[in-house]
Amino acid sequence: MKMEFKKGSFIFKANDNVENMFYIYDGCLRTFHRDSSGKEHTIQFGIKDWWITDFTAYTSTSKAIMNLEVIEDATLYALSSTDKEYVYNEVPQIETFMRKKLESAFAAFQKRMVVSLSQSAKERYLDFLDTHNNIEKKLKNYHIASYIGITNESLSRIRKELYNS
Repeated sequence: MKMEFKKGSFIFKANDNVENMFYIYDGCLRTFHRDSSGKEHTIQFGIKDWWITDFTAYTSTSKAIMNLEVIEDATLYALSSTDKEYVYNEVPQIETFMRKKLESAFAAFQKRMVVSLSQSAKERYLDFLDTHNNIEKKLKNYHIASYIGITNESLSRIRKELYNS
């Protein structure tokens, strides 16, 4: 099902039921978690030709642990679990395609975890630029800072250091 969303809107919020995963036809989105102190932790950005959702909630009966926010006006295609299973059964090539996409996404998440745990803030920022250079201009500074696990002030210092060298 095709859906249109405006910048600043939420597709779902933490504690909602998540019935769909979304193919991004156009636009930019992010998933984030808000901790008990209110601090946001960006988990994923999504751009054209990517899939995005709260996979924990989508693949189980649990409530969302993340929020899905539209950063740039977006056109999405929603795929429910029921429809996904139907398509997988009717067109086995789609299941293979999706498995490969999810394996690639899982590998990217593993890399992100290793980077987050083992690199300095500057190295994490440089890795972010290397991985997401095509969307950096669409993002607010606090989105980038929360994605790499630093404050806005630290991000400003790192940028100043990099661009003044």
